[in-house]
Amino acid sequence: MDKIQEEIVEEFSAFDDWLDKYDYLISLAETLPAIDPAHRTERYLIQGCQSRVWVDARMEEGKVWFGADSDAIITKGIIALLVRVLNGRTPQEILDTELSFIDAIGLSANLSPTRANGLAAMVKQMRLYALAFANSARAE
Repeated sequence: MDKIQEEIVEEFSAFDDWLDKYDYLISLAETLPAIDPAHRTERYLIQGCQSRVWVDARMEEGKVWFGADSDAIITKGIIALLVRVLNGRTPQEILDTELSFIDAIGLSANLSPTRANGLAAMVKQMRLYALAFANSARAE
């Protein structure tokens, strides 16, 4: 597990019950930088989420940077964690990164089935962006 994921696990270990962890997720939602309003459209909407989640990505100097937003506060906290872990990595690093913090903090075990499906859809979309950037770089 890498340093950022270890930090997340440590932060969540400070809380004993899931109500406190949900409160922490809500506070993390407030740390997510605002997404460009032009990216809050159907084109960037993630399919498979009960709430509305938008994710965009750009490549700068070989690294991928994500923008994201959600209309649901807990979901926004979850996407903030994913952005924190995956931002600033190469496409290959994103494809190779095992998101072990998800299970380590108990997130997957404490989400409703619809939120768990949404989490899987967010991860899938972020990896699809990385794959597209990796393929684009190979083609150049």
